[in-house]
Amino acid sequence: MRQDPSSQKMLFPEESLLREIVRQPRLSIGIPRENAHAETRLGLTPEGVAIVVEEGHKVMVQRGAGLPMYYTDLQYSEAGAVIVENEAEVFGADIVLKIAPPTIDELALMKNGKSIFSMLQLSNLTAESIKMMMSKKLNAVAYELIKDEQKAFPVVNTIAEIEGNTAIAVASELMSNASGGKGILLGGIAGVSPTEVLILGAGLAGSVAARSALALGAQVKIFDHDVNKLRKIQHYLGQQVFTSVIHPAVLFKALTTADAVIGNLRYINGSERFMVAEELVKTMKPGAIIIDLSVDQGGCFETSTCRTIEKPVFEKYGIIHYCVPNISARVGRTSSMALSNIFAPMLVKVGNSGSVRRAIAESTGFRNGAYIYGGVLVNRLIASYFGLNANDIGLFLTGY
Repeated sequence: MRQDPSSQKMLFPEESLLREIVRQPRLSIGIPRENAHAETRLGLTPEGVAIVVEEGHKVMVQRGAGLPMYYTDLQYSEAGAVIVENEAEVFGADIVLKIAPPTIDELALMKNGKSIFSMLQLSNLTAESIKMMMSKKLNAVAYELIKDEQKAFPVVNTIAEIEGNTAIAVASELMSNASGGKGILLGGIAGVSPTEVLILGAGLAGSVAARSALALGAQVKIFDHDVNKLRKIQHYLGQQVFTSVIHPAVLFKALTTADAVIGNLRYINGSERFMVAEELVKTMKPGAIIIDLSVDQGGCFETSTCRTIEKPVFEKYGIIHYCVPNISARVGRTSSMALSNIFAPMLVKVGNSGSVRRAIAESTGFRNGAYIYGGVLVNRLIASYFGLNANDIGLFLTGY
């Protein structure tokens, strides 16, 4: 005897019935195709999409978005994403999940009151874009500013770890004759002096870069403003390395002998501003390498100029510069997998809150990432960078 479908539902536990009720999409999330010449990463892999869709949200992926990372449209579709051709449809979602900062053309496609999540990359963001987001009363969240429950910066730390390893790989490549370098092996062999790697900044990227360089046999010197960070990096490396606070005379001497210099001093989170002057860069050895991991926030070197991942290298005063705001895009698949591990749970939490604005009100860590809230600029550091005025976000949360 065939049972009535309504009577069959009585056999399911209450939790399953509740899940059935909320099956209708609660939030729509759009993942546009990035400019492949400048960006290879995406915010969600197919595995991350499956997690978000399972929670009842709609994920729209623009056709071909995953191809730079060798993720096919079929993989995204099988994970539950809706593959769309129209860019406007993706940017019409409740939340647009990007990597690179939004352009004016992309913002023009967004609907008033919606939300944009992206990297900040101050060198690629413009005052005009910020003003347009404000005029459309958008909510804008910068990944670099989001904090977790331990008050750490999960996206910054994840990207920093990838950047540290990648920076040493890039330095090694640029030193070779094939890349126009002096033909030096990064590291050392018996009977040959080791290469000297100078690292500015004892944060996570600097720590990982130091570990990779030491493993290859290089001589490593590390500078930072904070002696506590220097003490911590020695403990992390498990061995004694040359460390120093940023003292002009000591730094000058180290620059003149360095084969590669990696800049990793961050400013957007409030650290002290520092930049190696152009005159100091001139004192470096011809053919030496500069890799500026902070170029997206103004750079560690006066000679740094922001470039794209397609053409990242230029030479000035005989010094080879590598300056891109997204060096981790060289390993787009690994970076996307790491970012997806962060963004998928984050989007689920936003969905549980019911809206981006409510999630901002409920979570201090997520709120820290919001720099535009309902069309109001609420981050003073960003406002100062672009010469704009900022407000305290707390003034606008009283309704929640």
